[in-house]
Amino acid sequence: MLILILYFFIFIVAVQISYYLGVFGKFAFAKAQKITPKRIPISVIVCAKNEEENVTNFVPLLAEQNYPDFEIVLIDDASSDNTLAILEEFEKQYPNVRLVKVENNEAFWGNKKYALTLGIKAAKKEYLLFTDADCYPTSKDWLTAMSSQFTMQKTIVLGYGKYEKIPNSFLNKIIRFETLLTAIQYFSWAKIGHPYMGVGRNLAYKKETFFNVNGFIEHMQIRSGDDDLFINQAANAKNTTIAYTPESFTLSKPKTTFKDWFTQKRRHIATANYYKPLDKLQLGAFYCSQLLFILLPIILLSFQFQWILVLGLITVRYLVAWIVVGFSAGKLKENDIKVWFPIVEIALILTQINIFITNIFSKPVHWK
Repeated sequence: MLILILYFFIFIVAVQISYYLGVFGKFAFAKAQKITPKRIPISVIVCAKNEEENVTNFVPLLAEQNYPDFEIVLIDDASSDNTLAILEEFEKQYPNVRLVKVENNEAFWGNKKYALTLGIKAAKKEYLLFTDADCYPTSKDWLTAMSSQFTMQKTIVLGYGKYEKIPNSFLNKIIRFETLLTAIQYFSWAKIGHPYMGVGRNLAYKKETFFNVNGFIEHMQIRSGDDDLFINQAANAKNTTIAYTPESFTLSKPKTTFKDWFTQKRRHIATANYYKPLDKLQLGAFYCSQLLFILLPIILLSFQFQWILVLGLITVRYLVAWIVVGFSAGKLKENDIKVWFPIVEIALILTQINIFITNIFSKPVHWK
């Protein structure tokens, strides 16, 4: 039995190395990206629901973008706080701000996709750049950096949404590592020619691309997924590219309690159940191989079975993964995370197991 476990462990290590070198290495070892400014007109779309504090702080940062032709479409999704009043003031203050007021609709009650659809239809520009109400660009050249990746063929641009660093917080390290690892995955698969998701914190596409697939209609009944499910449906090798220059990043305030972050990740993982079969397979294979890489050597080492070989395999896998994560972290300006890689990876794997089990017995709550 132990020899079979050893053979299986060797296979799992091979799978992990194949993912890190064969797939994730496409992004990790990619050349530095250049910004070639384009003067295409852009509509920045922000959907807000009960975000009075965030919109007060972050909308002015959007308005200060150094770009020649853009508008900001602010969507109030039936807020019950002062969000609408604040957005109305911004509409008066900035000539390029447009406000879309969404009232509760019985057919689409609390559905963010309905609100976003109204905002997209109201947008005057052909190119759309999305971010969330709790996000802000890291540079005044965010619009320039994201739009520079559009071409005649590339009508979808996947960006990176960072989380703010909180000193002396282990939870923050886990959150930022999970965000980094997710970005490594969707950037790498996009470079290979098989894009499968993006994040609404930093995402751009042409209005034409949205209407070519009838918007969110195929998954309108699913409350989440206005970003990843849409990309899973609309993106392909020909029309999708990525943006990873530092000027293209956005920043968001991370969750500060494990409970809040756990609830957020439950929604994200539940949404992945609606991905295309091949995408679910590749994601499932990677996470299963991660888990088995942790569990199998525990069994083998507990019996001291071929322990030198087992430790050698563990070392090789960690060395390969650490190098790939390290190069990727350098590109995405998350260098402090790579130091904690082995520890935060194990913590993340254990959390994901907990989420999978929890989601089996109860459904996560979606858009506020």
